[in-house]
Amino acid sequence: MLVQAGLTEHLAQAAAVIRWLGDAEPPPLGYPPQGELQVGVDLGTAYLTVIVADSWGMPLAGEYQYAEVARDGLVVDFVGAVDRLKACKARLERRLGRDLEHAHSGYPPGVGPAEVRTTANVLEAAGFRCSGLTDEPTAANAVLQLHRGAVVDVGGGTTGIAVVQDGRVVYTADEATGGTHFSLVIAGALDIDYERAESLKTDPARQPELMSTVRPVMEKVASIVTRHISAFDVPSITLVGGSSAFLGMATVVEEYTGIPTQVPDHPAFITPLGMALKDAPSA
Repeated sequence: MLVQAGLTEHLAQAAAVIRWLGDAEPPPLGYPPQGELQVGVDLGTAYLTVIVADSWGMPLAGEYQYAEVARDGLVVDFVGAVDRLKACKARLERRLGRDLEHAHSGYPPGVGPAEVRTTANVLEAAGFRCSGLTDEPTAANAVLQLHRGAVVDVGGGTTGIAVVQDGRVVYTADEATGGTHFSLVIAGALDIDYERAESLKTDPARQPELMSTVRPVMEKVASIVTRHISAFDVPSITLVGGSSAFLGMATVVEEYTGIPTQVPDHPAFITPLGMALKDAPSA
């Protein structure tokens, strides 16, 4: 578990040590880390992210890459997912000088047990022992440590919601609409391919000119959140997931819901880090 005072430090460290696959591979650490390691594996609709943390939850290494191996919590390319994860595991083991034996992963709320089990099978086929699976917004709150409020994970294909009361998640849900929909509307509006639209979406310098194009998708996310939290007293909303970093996202959600809304630093790494914090070697 992270204490709130250390949240910024942990997320800054995650951003510093997690490598985009296309970047140069960093050299091995000067010495292997000691103690138990915790591993989080996020098989997202658009990205595969792996984070390795120490026993205090401080990120030590990680990697993320574009990978269309899952869709809305359903693994659609089992062999591709296993191959990518196995290669990522090997690279991180070289970097750390340690074997990675177990890992924790997650799923969008509402995904059926068969689909959840397939995610565990991917981890095991890649050489991990799966220590458990947690719904994504609940994993995010392992990092955020909200006492009361809503965690909204804007993933690649879905928006997941967790309502937290007295430090416990009391309600979860998710619906289709996420980062891929941002990219699709950009591609349609500009008559460009999806890959180019994805690149524009994640470029902060281009986001102001795209705001009017993606605002309807932001409002759709806000409408999903409003519907699912309406029965609860929610004093604040915290957005996580890579698409929540898009310029103006928190403002649109706050205007639509009337509830104070924030986006922590480096929101794309919050859910996979939460999965790592859930990784228990004895599970």
